Amino acid sequence: MALFPTCFSFMGFMNLLAFLVLFMGISSAQLSTNFYSKSCPKLFPTVKSTVQTAISKEARMGASLLRLFFHDCFVNGCDGSILLDDTSSFTGEKRAAPNINSVRGFEVIDKIKSAVEAVCPGVVSCADILAIVARDSVSILGGPSWDVKLGRRDARTASQAAANNSIPTPTSNLNDLISRFSALGLSTRDLVALTGSHTIGQARCTNFRARIYNETNVDITFAQIRRWNCPSRNGSGDNNLAPLDLQSPTYFDNNYHKNLMNGRGLLHSDQQLFNGGPTDSIVTEYSYSLINFHFDFATAMVKMGNISPLVGSNGEIRKNCRMRN
Repeated sequence: MALFPTCFSFMGFMNLLAFLVLFMGISSAQLSTNFYSKSCPKLFPTVKSTVQTAISKEARMGASLLRLFFHDCFVNGCDGSILLDDTSSFTGEKRAAPNINSVRGFEVIDKIKSAVEAVCPGVVSCADILAIVARDSVSILGGPSWDVKLGRRDARTASQAAANNSIPTPTSNLNDLISRFSALGLSTRDLVALTGSHTIGQARCTNFRARIYNETNVDITFAQIRRWNCPSRNGSGDNNLAPLDLQSPTYFDNNYHKNLMNGRGLLHSDQQLFNGGPTDSIVTEYSYSLINFHFDFATAMVKMGNISPLVGSNGEIRKNCRMRN
């Protein structure tokens, strides 16, 4: 009596699985490097010129723009949701714990969106602008370039709760980092490559205070240097900044990985990548081979950019990146 229903359920499950695989393949296939070649042929130079201007005014902005893409993709996929302001119907991601007083560059994205709208109105999504801006920021600061897959559409909502729960924290241990990246289809190698983006940018004292005062796997000279601008008492100098890469914080090289090998990772989560665990060998490889790091970083960025994009008729093309249409 139960045999037929059991077989039917199994076949139904297999058909559903096949459909999902096909659907995922179709969604991925709808992203392409030439998506706007006809509808917005001036897109790339328009974006890059504005990014170049912003970085020329403040080199740190390159790291900030790159970080926007990371924090967007890790929360429900690369859908531009991080750019949305709060509304009466949802609380957005900007004031989530990993983002408040931290993520920046929204005004630059506004300028880029306005420039793009001037040459091809209503065509390019804010989600795709974030993807292009990330590539251009890295390239301008001496890092690799890559062909950006495009065709994403913009989310109509955002979630502060999802941002709080999805973005890795500066206090994450290695197992947590590996787990969070793996949940998004990113390998341990992708983790080490993408975290190498900390070769540029800065961090706030509140995010590394415990490391430089309490942890034992930190180079003492490095810790003493960082203590000069980061008092031990909570609430004192919390927003004081320090470079994630002591040597070259505005150049996309492999000094970050070299620093890790010497106990000079600024964040607890940084040093976890070289602390007697399975990622030590990858850090060592990148510290000796800038070419390998750049290649793997570019590959991982494309992979990250494929996380749950809205395509087809899903989402929308926002006119203003800060609000839905």
